[in-house]
Amino acid sequence: MSVAQKDYKKVTVKTLNDMKAHGEKISMLTAYDYTMATIVDGAGIDVILVGDSASNVMAGHKTTLPITLDQMIYHASSVVRGVNRALIVVDLPFGSYQSDPKEALRSAIRIMKESGAHSIKVEGGKEIKESIKRILNAGIPVMGHLGLTPQSIYKFGTFSVRAKEEQEAEKLKSDALLLQKAGCFALVLEKVPAKLAKEVADMLDIPVIGIGAGNGVDGQVLVLHDMIGMTKEFHPRFLRRYLNLYDDMTNAISQYVDDVKSVDFPSDKEQY
Repeated sequence: MSVAQKDYKKVTVKTLNDMKAHGEKISMLTAYDYTMATIVDGAGIDVILVGDSASNVMAGHKTTLPITLDQMIYHASSVVRGVNRALIVVDLPFGSYQSDPKEALRSAIRIMKESGAHSIKVEGGKEIKESIKRILNAGIPVMGHLGLTPQSIYKFGTFSVRAKEEQEAEKLKSDALLLQKAGCFALVLEKVPAKLAKEVADMLDIPVIGIGAGNGVDGQVLVLHDMIGMTKEFHPRFLRRYLNLYDDMTNAISQYVDDVKSVDFPSDKEQY
């Protein structure tokens, strides 16, 4: 059943809570540069995540671990300049917040001051609660992230679905409540069973945004480059490709090469 949507001129942390209260689903996509951010924001997205997935789709790394704080600030700054409406969330990269709450605060402050973003996101629960508290005490909004946490991929050893067993599922629910109590404004659940994700969304007052977590949560997030088909080899069950830009762009570039070689481009009308 569709829910009447309110026309939010500017999406804020409060907006997301209002949307959950009214039963309106939250739309979220990644962006890493000005041009893409302008398009995504103009299309009406609610939340833009400047994800550490930039490490994969922008820099070609196998994991999210190599991307640095300086690089995240660069990407976030580019996105901020292209956005008028969406709430901008920036991932704190691996190594910038996990072990030292003071370091976590310094990292979050740098992102907020140097990029102009609206909030940050961190991966983990109980083990990083002191870092979260330190950041929140400075007035910086924090989004949590549980389930499959890509910064811990070498700990997991696999990208498989998380929290299928009761013990891990109970820890996830405990961590979700902890993050809410600490003051996080929202939570991402990645690659967990749909039934568990709905349980978590129903028991929390804050919005729960899923990626591979079923449709019982409060919103959805995908990596933009996957959703529009710029990536080709990534085929998880949760991904719906709305375009096939990999083939479209390949064909367009091949046609350009042919036109240049044959002197079909530029034509008489395309020169001065």
